[in-house]
Amino acid sequence: MASADLRDELRCSICLNIYTDPVTLSCGHNFCLKCIDRVLDTQWRSYSCPDCRQMFDHRPTLYKNITLRSIAKHFQPPPGKKGKAGVVCTYCLHCPVPAVKSCVLCEASLCERHLKVHNKAPEHVLIKPTTSLQNRKCSTHKKILEYYCPKDEVCICVYCRVDGDHNGHRVQSLDEASEEKKAKLTKVLETLTSKKKESETKIQNLQKHLKKQKGKAAKIKDKFNALLKDLRKQLEDVERRVLNEISGQEKQVSVFILDQIQQLEIKKNHLSKKIGEIEELRKMTDTITVLQDPKCQNNWGQEDDEDLCNQKVEDTGDLDEDLIKKSIHQQVSDVTSHVNPWLFLLDPVDLSMDVNMAANNICLSEDWKTASLIYEDQEGPDCPGRFPENEVLSTQSFSSGQHYWEVDTSNLGNWRFGVIYPYPNGVCGASWTLRRNYNRCLAIHESNVVHLTCNVWCKKFGVYLDYEAGQLSIYQLGDPFRHLHTFTATFTEPLYAFFWSDSADWIKSKS
Repeated sequence: MASADLRDELRCSICLNIYTDPVTLSCGHNFCLKCIDRVLDTQWRSYSCPDCRQMFDHRPTLYKNITLRSIAKHFQPPPGKKGKAGVVCTYCLHCPVPAVKSCVLCEASLCERHLKVHNKAPEHVLIKPTTSLQNRKCSTHKKILEYYCPKDEVCICVYCRVDGDHNGHRVQSLDEASEEKKAKLTKVLETLTSKKKESETKIQNLQKHLKKQKGKAAKIKDKFNALLKDLRKQLEDVERRVLNEISGQEKQVSVFILDQIQQLEIKKNHLSKKIGEIEELRKMTDTITVLQDPKCQNNWGQEDDEDLCNQKVEDTGDLDEDLIKKSIHQQVSDVTSHVNPWLFLLDPVDLSMDVNMAANNICLSEDWKTASLIYEDQEGPDCPGRFPENEVLSTQSFSSGQHYWEVDTSNLGNWRFGVIYPYPNGVCGASWTLRRNYNRCLAIHESNVVHLTCNVWCKKFGVYLDYEAGQLSIYQLGDPFRHLHTFTATFTEPLYAFFWSDSADWIKSKS
């Protein structure tokens, strides 16, 4: 204990470590040389001792304390071991030696050397090295804690058990109580571990869900940005057409008005000439000449006056504003009327092609997603629903709700896709299809054929079906993203996705 007290006396009050190169101020207080230099550097004009606050007129002189330095050296840890000693031996005064045990009774820590000569009496209880030895003794009787009182949940000494507040209570040895508590802690640990694993599983699931939602949001953003890009392009086309239409009307009206202005300018000049002639006649003094001059007839100028009076502004032409408004409304409506929010919110249906409904000259990929034409019929099993040639249906049917799927096509050959009512024995019922036929895109239902303006080399398309609303919309997914056509009908039977190809290249259902 004396060693620990001496260590406290050898600590610098600035860095709280054992003195290094100690120096003394004139007031008698000691500090490490580097510590006091650093403090004095922060003071200016007025210097003082960090401990007693004594003031100095000038920067104080530092006197080396050789005796204190010699003593402090014995308590400095060896080079390379500073800060690594942990709990050190209480009796090793010259250098901090790691302790291997602590004695509860002596309240001291012992290295290997001092442990060999330590008292072996039973009351000298040895434990793992620790600095909190006071916690091992009873705060009332200052005796070693030997028992545990389950009722009060505290550790007690022998005097607490016999004479203290715990007299008559059932007590346990510390080892027995510790093992019992460890058993309880094991059960608690198992419960907490199970809950932790459950939480980890939930976290992983939520992270997967978060990743999925981010991917879905990114996909919707991409589609929406593509739609906006196409809408801007289409609106620019509308702007160009409407402005050209307005400019055309403006030019037509301007030509007519300028022609009227030119005619009126001619009449105005003619009138100015006659006005000048009349002014000259008015100035004449010869009455006979004035009266007999043919320019002075009574009806002179009436025809011109009537022409001028009859000319109205309304007759000079005007812009047809109603026609322009109708054109703007119609063209903008055509652009925006087929903007479908479901197209961005629905996940594509994972369509598979039905091998039993595929024609014998149609070859399907292993995942049943891609169909291509082969020029020799396959020997497939007889199936009453099999189509005769070039065609295949989806395994899924749609009889309600909203559904969206995507189709990839090849650059070569002709293809068709859409929805269909299948009849038994491979006979096709009513169908609603988009076709590429010799570099033309056609929307076809029965005998109704609509020629579409689209990029015939586009490979990607989206199909949106709203069964209850009776609508089948087809979109071009390339650049630009564009609505191509919407079929309207009253659907009365289950619909199947329909694919057709007349070349060895493929048509693919894309999920």
